Parts: sequence; structure tokens; C-alpha cells
Amino acid sequence: MGCLGNIIWFICGGFISGISWLFIGCLWCITIIGIPIGLQCFKFAGLSFFPFGKEVRYGGGVGSLLLNILWLIFSGIPLAIESAAMGVVLCITMIGIPFGLQHFKLAKLALMPFGATIE
Repeated sequence: MGCLGNIIWFICGGFISGISWLFIGCLWCITIIGIPIGLQCFKFAGLSFFPFGKEVRYGGGVGSLLLNILWLIFSGIPLAIESAAMGVVLCITMIGIPFGLQHFKLAKLALMPFGATIE
């Protein structure tokens, strides 16, 4: 399901989600202080383009907590709402449920991206 799921995902919603992450990453990279946050956004844009077959593990420490709070205030909520809304729309149909679940995974990631690793 990984390869075929990623192809269908990219066509049916992954492109929009990935572009959103890239746009937010570019906005963060405008400032020198925001470059580490922007680089994290670019890493998660790759996951957003092709999420099937990848898992997200959460961890981190105090630094990750502080960055997550800063992220949540400035960028996390709009990305999470976008992913959650797309997930709800996709879960309405029987065929869209796997894609909706991937959007919910991305919505959680949009709320807490720092300290998360992609496996």
C-alpha cells in the first residue's frame, strides 16, 4: 500500500498539505532566529507529501517544549486545523478513511513538531 497510497495521496491532498508546510517553512526562514524552525518544516513537508510507510515518534526535552509552544502560537494552529478539516472530509467516504487518518497524523504533528522524529 505504501507506493500506491503515496501516489494517490499526493494527487488527492498531499500536495496541498506539503505546500502549506513549505510555505510556513519559508516564512520562518526569513528571520535568522527562525531558520531551525523553518528547516524542521521542510523536513515535515517531505513527510506530508508522502506519509505512507512512515511513522512519527515523539520525544524531546525542555528545548523541544519551548519551541513547540512558540510554534503553536505562530504557525501550528492553522496547519493543524487544515489537516484536521481535510481528514474529516476524507473520512466521510469509505475509500478516503486511510487518507483521512494520515491527515490526522499530520494534524498531531502540526501541533507538536519539535522532538518528533520520522522513522
